[in-house]
Amino acid sequence: MRYYIIAGEASGDLHGGNLVREIRRRDADAEVRCWGGDRMEAAGAVLVKHYRELAFMGFLEVVANLRTILRNMRCCRADMLRFRPDVVVFIDYPGFNIPMAVFAKGRGLRTVYYISPQVWAWKEGRVRTLKRVVDRMLVILPFEQAFYRRWDWDVDYVGHPLVGEVERRRALRPSDGEAGRDTGSVRADDAGGREDRRPTVVLLPGSRRQEVRLKLPVMLEVAERFPQCRFVVAQAPGLDDAFLATFTAGRPGVTVRKVDTYGLLLEADAALVTSGTATLETALFGVPQVVCYKGNPLSYQIAKRLVKVKYISLVNLIMDREVVKELIQDALTPENLSRELSAILEPAVAERMRSDYAGLRGRLSEGGDASARAAACIVETASAG
Repeated sequence: MRYYIIAGEASGDLHGGNLVREIRRRDADAEVRCWGGDRMEAAGAVLVKHYRELAFMGFLEVVANLRTILRNMRCCRADMLRFRPDVVVFIDYPGFNIPMAVFAKGRGLRTVYYISPQVWAWKEGRVRTLKRVVDRMLVILPFEQAFYRRWDWDVDYVGHPLVGEVERRRALRPSDGEAGRDTGSVRADDAGGREDRRPTVVLLPGSRRQEVRLKLPVMLEVAERFPQCRFVVAQAPGLDDAFLATFTAGRPGVTVRKVDTYGLLLEADAALVTSGTATLETALFGVPQVVCYKGNPLSYQIAKRLVKVKYISLVNLIMDREVVKELIQDALTPENLSRELSAILEPAVAERMRSDYAGLRGRLSEGGDASARAAACIVETASAG
């Protein structure tokens, strides 16, 4: 069977990579062509275009890059028709993927949407379009089934793919009881050759330059106020050394690491995290966190009027209460962030947060191995008819 998979961000590439592997386990003759990244390519898919050329965040940013986005859409449509897949799989990324789903369905191709667009947060009317052009919707958040049921649409809840991904990564290290959080790659020696045992705070400023420019300076100003801690900036694959150095140069208490985020979270005592998938990853690794969001002021004001949810972090949305503190836009100041970091470094606060994380993990594990279940649904759809 032929599979065409479209992901437009780093998180989509992560889940897409696991999905490709699971598809190939079930279909030994699978031909997979994708828009994604290194993980999907490593899993055996032919990469058409990397997500680094696709990711634009915010209303103004999309308008500014509209010509590029439209050119990418034309390229995708032409490539899809040349390949003639048995099924097209869309992974999140709705601004690009919903128009592609409309096109694919209009050309008689079978369609599966894996990881639903957040239509429950804003633009709920898009459900009408999705229901018309998507043959099978695979959702990963426990409340999404009930949401779509209100639209008279039975969708498949497959569980959240991050649960399995994090469990696999945690299994590669000694248990916390044996090693604690002092044994990982983020530890360093001081000038005298002694191991630096200060608490480690990981900074996750995002993968896009525009979001890093807005949030990392605030995070770094906070770092200066905590000499008792080590601060490690997680360098996303799409960010080069010179770009991050413009923010971190001359800050002796801060290091930048290119190692994968999961490796850093395994050894972190706390984290300052850009809103998005990283908040959920941080929670599944059991790391106390403060959620940070700051966007273009005009884009933020537009979004504020459109978005209907109480929280911006997936942790709080899934638990339907404030488990982690969210500092949004004007509230993201060095003073506020310093206060919240001080709080989560307290053992009692950190333990309460980890207890809440355990409940979160239980809710997300109800569907079983998400990648395996999603692959089974996709192979079944590709084989239909």
